Amino acid sequence: MAIEYQYPEYEVVRDHDRCIGCRVCERQCANCVHAFIEEKERMTADESKCVNCHRCVALCPTHALKIVKNAHTFRENANWSGQLIREVYRQADTGGVLLSSMGNPQNHPVYFDKILINASQVTNPSNDPLREPVETRVFLGKKSHRIERDGRGAILPKIMPSLQLKVPVLFSAMSYGSISYNAHEALARAAEALGICYNTGEGGLHEDLKKYGKNTIVQVASGRFGVHVDYLLSGAAIEIKMGQGAKPGIGGHLPGSKIFGDVAKTRMIPAGADAISPAPHHDIYSIEDLRQLIYVLKEATAYQKPVIVKIAAVHNIAAIASGIARSGADIIAIDGFRGGTGAAPTRIRDNVGIPIELAVASVDRRLREEGIRNEVSLLAGGSIRSSADIVKAVALGADAVYIATAALLSLGCHLCRSCHAGRCNWGIATQVPELTKRLNPELGHARLINLVNAWEHEIKEMMGGMGINSIEALRGNRLMLRGVGLTQKELDILGIRHAGE
Repeated sequence: MAIEYQYPEYEVVRDHDRCIGCRVCERQCANCVHAFIEEKERMTADESKCVNCHRCVALCPTHALKIVKNAHTFRENANWSGQLIREVYRQADTGGVLLSSMGNPQNHPVYFDKILINASQVTNPSNDPLREPVETRVFLGKKSHRIERDGRGAILPKIMPSLQLKVPVLFSAMSYGSISYNAHEALARAAEALGICYNTGEGGLHEDLKKYGKNTIVQVASGRFGVHVDYLLSGAAIEIKMGQGAKPGIGGHLPGSKIFGDVAKTRMIPAGADAISPAPHHDIYSIEDLRQLIYVLKEATAYQKPVIVKIAAVHNIAAIASGIARSGADIIAIDGFRGGTGAAPTRIRDNVGIPIELAVASVDRRLREEGIRNEVSLLAGGSIRSSADIVKAVALGADAVYIATAALLSLGCHLCRSCHAGRCNWGIATQVPELTKRLNPELGHARLINLVNAWEHEIKEMMGGMGINSIEALRGNRLMLRGVGLTQKELDILGIRHAGE
């Protein structure tokens, strides 16, 4: 019989000269890594349970702890990495599908890091955002094709249902159940304060958060959890989730262990029952079917809510987006393959989909070529990490961006990528009462506000440096971008020139 001992991935290094045996680490660790040995009067650690969440390190009063990557290794092999060997052992032992949380960690190109922003100098002077207005407000939805006037020549206001954002940023879909109520409340409160929107995800809308409806996007996924007319009317917009970047073509599954109390009530399913979202919507097998659902939702809300269709970035994304634009959708959300999620099959997460940079550029170009770019707005998501990423995404063709992992990091997430276990030490990706209370919505929403406000200042600085004073003038303005270390094919898809040209 094979011996398949898995050496712990991380090592807990404890300085016993500093350790005072206060047992804070033991009380704070939801994974039971730390323990106090009475006979020896000292702390010990079961490193096989450590997920490297940093909770113990952050709260140790004497800084006696640190978590390091274990130096134990397999014999070097360029084809078979230690990670692949461990994964084979795990699957041979369990017979199960490998699950992972958060975004794709593989060493694929990050095109945002290979794109540089242009700046103005003499002939086209830069703007000073401290003294000159720089407009970061955006409207998401269909745009009117022409100006109409009445018999007196006055312009007739014809405003389509749209979302107005003070900053081109929205908090992406994260369902109640996959994240805690406190996390949802922090996102909702921050969205209201910032004049932007957050997305409920596919878990419905908690009754107590309906007061944030003007800043809420309600999602309709294949499982239809928590979907009813009042839910649709509660939000500022409706999003049909066809796919997501972390697992294109794959449905969702929230274990029954996370579904109890208000989570079960909000999702409108029995407590303890698994919430399984099928891979396809069982009433959508064509663009015509999608169009029918779009207009069902518009009818149900008296044509007062813009409808978003969320899709994963895949290889034929431009053609898919073209069809969606013609189906009646007001906004298309494109989620790149680095997008995070609570749980995804590891092989799907790491091998399916394409980067958001290439997807947005190809969709924007196709819609412009077909003369229908103003029929829809484009949202880009899937590892938007900074204000520079936002500027580059907009210049490639997006109207605004979705952020999720960055938002969770601001709430305290340490990216230990074990959300699927439901034992989040920071009170975010868990429903365990003693853990959820660790996230204070008051402090959380303040940190989210700080993050977006800081990014807004940086966006204005970069736009001012480009001599551009509005997001609308930046959208699709690829002349302001240059590539570094990219092939000609990559430059062609992105629609930008190489640095130095």
